Amino acid sequence: MRSTAVSKALGYLALLLMGVVIGLPLYWMLSGALKTTQQIVTFPPVWFPPSPRWQNFADAWTSAPFGNFYVNSIVTTAAASLAKLVNAVLCAYALAFLRFPGRDLVFLVILAALMIPVQVTILPNYLTMADLGWVNTYQGIVVPEAGIAFGAFLLRQHFMTLPREVLDAAKVDGAGHLRTMWSVALPLSRPILATLTLLTAVGRWNDFLWPLIITSTKEMRTLPIGIAWMFDTEGNTQWGVVMAGVVMVIVPVFVLFLWTQKHLVEGIAAGAVKG
Repeated sequence: MRSTAVSKALGYLALLLMGVVIGLPLYWMLSGALKTTQQIVTFPPVWFPPSPRWQNFADAWTSAPFGNFYVNSIVTTAAASLAKLVNAVLCAYALAFLRFPGRDLVFLVILAALMIPVQVTILPNYLTMADLGWVNTYQGIVVPEAGIAFGAFLLRQHFMTLPREVLDAAKVDGAGHLRTMWSVALPLSRPILATLTLLTAVGRWNDFLWPLIITSTKEMRTLPIGIAWMFDTEGNTQWGVVMAGVVMVIVPVFVLFLWTQKHLVEGIAAGAVKG
């Protein structure tokens, strides 16, 4: 009994330590968004801003065309994430439930694609986009990001665990593959779909290298590039303004996390009740 209590206390202590390690930098960023640069760099550190400087957010918004950056990031993230999810779902369903020649070979190719660094594909993708005339366009940002080997692998492995009785019952009722996928497989896969949506959207929202390479004008830049523009090359960076800009960038991601977390919990609870 005593060893159980000690183990539980150690577990809570580890969780508390992890929360501090993760939460402290976030708090420093949030508090720094309301400080002057002098208050941020002073030592000992000022943990609570004595007079919150809300002007940092206005300065961050006007220091670069954040309106354009927001629109570009929202459009490209939504389009790329939707394309990735559709491709992953269709590919995973085919690999899990359809029988066709070379199915195992296709799956091995997808596994091999997971081992290729993203940086290796940048030059071929850029040359392809340039030949199509898609440099500095939305489709140039989105189309090379539409494939998702990891998502297809993850969903395929999950589809293989779905109860065959439910799928067979749908076939007996006359449902085709698309109907079975939409009405049976996807509702049963809501937790994994929510997780994949979150991972995909966050990856696209934070993507810096590809949008930087494929775009050439300020009007087509995305938010991560906009944050980089806020740094002064001469060393006079206004860190309060930079942190305010970072806060404005992570708010949509935080909202998406809350939304997908809700669906994830609902899906797990529904599965537990049905089980």
